[in-house]
Amino acid sequence: MIGRELRGVADALASVRMPAQPEEYDIHAAVADALAAAGLAYVHEYRLGPRNRIDFLVGRVGIEVKKGRPATSDLTRQLRRYLAADALDGLIVVTQRVTTVPEEICGKPVMLVSLNRLWGVALP
Repeated sequence: MIGRELRGVADALASVRMPAQPEEYDIHAAVADALAAAGLAYVHEYRLGPRNRIDFLVGRVGIEVKKGRPATSDLTRQLRRYLAADALDGLIVVTQRVTTVPEEICGKPVMLVSLNRLWGVALP
């Protein structure tokens, strides 16, 4: 079940197109627009617990947005904290640039959506 929900959210995020140098706020707005366009209900800035607030919650799928290319060890540590929460069954990381994330943390699936892979070829 979670695989289908995770894939549905990832498919909605595949429609996001950002300029090369967006601010994190712009990425959040684009993600919110993509989720709404796909008819997916979400909560922005969902509190998982003390000092743990995920950027978006769609059902039981969390979405964490990162500008640039986050350090893998720091990101993995953060995702581990989030995925320890009972509210999440899986997580999608949206990054501006390709980074490495484990496919599973705490026995829960993790997916990466890299915005620079969605840019395609820019024509004048």
